Amino acid sequence: MVNISETVSTKLLTGVAAPELEVKTLDGEMWRLAEQKPQNYTAIFFYRGLHCPLCESQLAELDQKLEQFANLGIEAIAISGDSLDRAQQSKNTWGLKKLKIGYDLSEEAMRRWGLYLSHGAFENEPQLFSEPAIFLIKPCGKIAFSLIGNTPFARPRLDDLIAGLEYVIEKNYPIRGNVV
Repeated sequence: MVNISETVSTKLLTGVAAPELEVKTLDGEMWRLAEQKPQNYTAIFFYRGLHCPLCESQLAELDQKLEQFANLGIEAIAISGDSLDRAQQSKNTWGLKKLKIGYDLSEEAMRRWGLYLSHGAFENEPQLFSEPAIFLIKPCGKIAFSLIGNTPFARPRLDDLIAGLEYVIEKNYPIRGNVV
């Protein structure tokens, strides 16, 4: 058991290069952040996993709004530490049709991205999983936006995120939160 008082946390700064990220996807590919070339952003939605009903709601909504993101030049992926079987079950049970799903995110990658980690507290939860987070990565690889949660609730409404992104893209709004 890790002594929390001895744990070091990684806080990723906006405006700097995003950490390496590669995951297997349900469509049989290896997805690599470094290879993504969206017009404006790559949106990464880290989700807790199959056990999370709030993840189900968020990803089902995201699946329905992918065209709105695409119209803004944003490509999205949802990633968890779930196994292939659990990720496939999420896609099927949650009715996800278009959303790219990455799975088997390692603990090392979760920590590299500064995600909050939790131990499963209930029978249906994995031993270890990440809490939700959203990152927007510019085509040059820099982190433009990060929202890292330590609980399953208090996620932004996707309509609010889309409205903000419309403004940011239209006004060429600068990256915020990068003063150290």
